Amino acid sequence: MSKSSYPTRRSAVYLLDQVLGEGRLLSDVIAGGALQKLEPAERARAQRLATDTLRNLERADRVLQKHLKKTPTMTVQNVLRMAAMEICQGGAAHGVVNDAVEIISKSKRTSGMKGLVNAVLRKVDDKGRDEWVKLRIPRLPKWLRKPLAQAYDNEIMLEIEAAHYAGAPLDLTPKEDAEAVAKAVGGELLPTGSVRLRDAGQVTALEGFKQGHWWVQDAAAALPARVLNAQPGERVLDLCAAPGGKTMQIAAAGAKVTAVDDNPVRMERLRENLKRVQLDAEVVVGDVMAQEGQYDAILLDAPCSATGTIRRHPDLPFAKDGSEFGDLIGMQEVFLDHALGLLKPGGRLVFCTCSLLPDEGEVQIEEAAERWADVTVDRDAVLIDGVDTAWVTEEGGLRLRPDYWADKGGMDGFYVAMLRKGV
Repeated sequence: MSKSSYPTRRSAVYLLDQVLGEGRLLSDVIAGGALQKLEPAERARAQRLATDTLRNLERADRVLQKHLKKTPTMTVQNVLRMAAMEICQGGAAHGVVNDAVEIISKSKRTSGMKGLVNAVLRKVDDKGRDEWVKLRIPRLPKWLRKPLAQAYDNEIMLEIEAAHYAGAPLDLTPKEDAEAVAKAVGGELLPTGSVRLRDAGQVTALEGFKQGHWWVQDAAAALPARVLNAQPGERVLDLCAAPGGKTMQIAAAGAKVTAVDDNPVRMERLRENLKRVQLDAEVVVGDVMAQEGQYDAILLDAPCSATGTIRRHPDLPFAKDGSEFGDLIGMQEVFLDHALGLLKPGGRLVFCTCSLLPDEGEVQIEEAAERWADVTVDRDAVLIDGVDTAWVTEEGGLRLRPDYWADKGGMDGFYVAMLRKGV
């Protein structure tokens, strides 16, 4: 970092305070303007510092604990965590320590702790790096690890946590020619048709962005629309559509798509994305339950715990506590039943969630098949190009995990299933 890195580090500490102290998601804090005073490059650095600290929180705390007699206040603790992470991952200790002390000194509430911060970080600089590399890959918090461990064995859990720790590359969904996009951006063409970049840099500067040749979308998130396989002229409903990756996939296939979501800010982003890639869709800001009509095909990306996206969003396990799981599962059931009621006889519906919890995936489909006598699970529909048959679950859905494609950089955790309605 440059000499002007103090504002960036101070902003990163604020982000950590909001996540760890207030239980807020990073996306919400940033959308609220937390980084607006920084230049774009510094905003990206501040966000990266915060996410790297959250990803390494367990390691940072273990390195720091032997140098602290008692836990300091939240802000001081977060300054120490971030600085320890930077130092132990090869950051220049002099600049890191100076900025940490300055952050502490600027506030009357914490200025009395600047001597402690300086002393602790000097000790971390002395021996912390050697300790760091010996520490285990950080585990998920118990509230989340427990239900996941019930669904997957411990060996799989360790692989999932390793994928979370590794973070996520940038995936693009090509509008048309995947091979041409991969060549233009210098990316890897994945088996399912997405293009992956390990070190993407500024997204808007990539070849083909302005021309609308592609959009950003995790490879796993691109599979539900591929499973739906919309056809030219079909009337398709995309429920919970924002920010629009699946809408654009359906529109690119030539279908007449109606995109529905109740978040006006995210739907404005969807409109902007459609304009950039030069695709058309009917955009409706509204409640899923208020939708009427009959459709050839429906894609329901239901609200969920988002536990499949932790490799991209390491704040999630710390901002949440699992208390919303029950409400989300109930909402998914209600949305799914309403969506099935909007399906024409002979129509098809893809249900998906970016969750690792079976209650938000496999169980929902099993129970829906029991509730609806004229609905069947289409097992063959999920066997699209690039999908491993081992990912197909007992009830006929597709279970995607972060540790899949580990050698390629993993994928988000997702569940996808196709339901067909009888004629």
